[in-house]
Amino acid sequence: MSLKRVMTTAVAMLGALALAGAASLILLTTYLHRTTESMGNAVEGVRVAEALQVDLLMLHRPPDTISQLTSGNPRSREDLEAALRSHLDEARRNAWSPQEQALLKEAERTISDYFLARPNVSHLSPEQAGQELGPRVETALAALDALVTFNVNEARTIQLQADRWDRLANLGGICVAVLLVLGGGALLWWLRHSVFRPLLEMSRAMRRFGGGRKRTRAPESGPVELRDMARTFNEMANSLARQQEEQLTFLAGVAHDLRNPLSALKMSAALVTSGRPIPEERMQKTMALVRRQVARLDRMVGDLLDATRIEAGRFELSLEERDARELATAVVELYLAGGSSHDLRLHLPEEPVLLSCDATRVEQVLHNLVSNALKYSQGGSRVDVIVGREGEEAVLSVVDRGIGISTEELRLLFAPFRRTGRAREKAPGVGLGLSVARRIVEAHGGRIEVESRPGVGSTFRVRLPRAHAAAQPAVVSSPADTVH
Repeated sequence: MSLKRVMTTAVAMLGALALAGAASLILLTTYLHRTTESMGNAVEGVRVAEALQVDLLMLHRPPDTISQLTSGNPRSREDLEAALRSHLDEARRNAWSPQEQALLKEAERTISDYFLARPNVSHLSPEQAGQELGPRVETALAALDALVTFNVNEARTIQLQADRWDRLANLGGICVAVLLVLGGGALLWWLRHSVFRPLLEMSRAMRRFGGGRKRTRAPESGPVELRDMARTFNEMANSLARQQEEQLTFLAGVAHDLRNPLSALKMSAALVTSGRPIPEERMQKTMALVRRQVARLDRMVGDLLDATRIEAGRFELSLEERDARELATAVVELYLAGGSSHDLRLHLPEEPVLLSCDATRVEQVLHNLVSNALKYSQGGSRVDVIVGREGEEAVLSVVDRGIGISTEELRLLFAPFRRTGRAREKAPGVGLGLSVARRIVEAHGGRIEVESRPGVGSTFRVRLPRAHAAAQPAVVSSPADTVH
């Protein structure tokens, strides 16, 4: 389960509920506004119809009675007729439904009949005129009563609809609120059990790991993102544990590798200081042994110092323009001068191969590769050191016919403090030479390539960018083709 997907879905659902609630509130407000307008129209229709009834009754009374009824605000018959016509205009403007308009037209017709009949009874006495016009007044009042009844019923219908929608709105609001509360509660419960708990367990695991309990691992539970975090932490913890084991193994290897030359030096010193006469030949062999062991110790300490400088970011190069042929020749001649039992051959091109490099460091790389080729191949076998050019690169190759390297071992070949099983059996060492060599080559902007087959041999190629400055051919102190 993905935390991102769950949170997105939950927020979308809660947002949809909130949006639905807001939309419902807007619709309800609009409906209530229209209901209020309709209710107001109905009430206004009742008021106007009743006002028409009052005006009509006032007009139907004798003139002296009208004066008595309107003594506080005297009104003439003309005023009453004008008020009645004004109320009719209001009723027309307020009539919005076809049924109400039809009732209003009927009321207007009966009122018009009343007004048309009045001139015909002007010569009669008030009592006789009242008897003659009474039915017409009753008919008009009945039409106005129908109009009043219609508006009252309309107002009741609107009120019932408003009450029903009010109940529905209350029920919908309660449902939305309950869903929001339940959704928020469910989301919080899920976050607590599926997110916060794994996070706290991961935090505790990290604190325990930082406190020295290196076997502590974080539980891989919860959403995908938290499981990935826990898995990453566990992989890091496993990697640190492996590194710690490798460091301990490295220290044990260093101690073992230091013990052998130190034991040889101790025995040589004891022999020299024993006070007994030592034959010259024996003395020379002893001193040769001392020199080899001191060189071995020097190389081990140098690799350690270089690895320390590289990791600390203090590795610096003193660049100068040199011919790769000179560097390769110097390395090969050193091993030939030491009386190597291998068939060591040097292959050089006729033209200079110029490099902008730290000559000492490049020679260190070649020393390491040639030394490994000699150590991991049988005595008398052939080892080739080849200098060449490929495009804009200088290629320094060391080819041996030794024990070779398997595909699995190639992946960790340049890792510090790593030595393959067959290499450990064949020759001692701390496993830093190739790691330092690769860092030196990379610092020059180059790379090291390896091709190897177990039991057939290995080929190491150092590719470095060539210098483009023109130079005179350099003098090489050894034959241009091969050195045996």
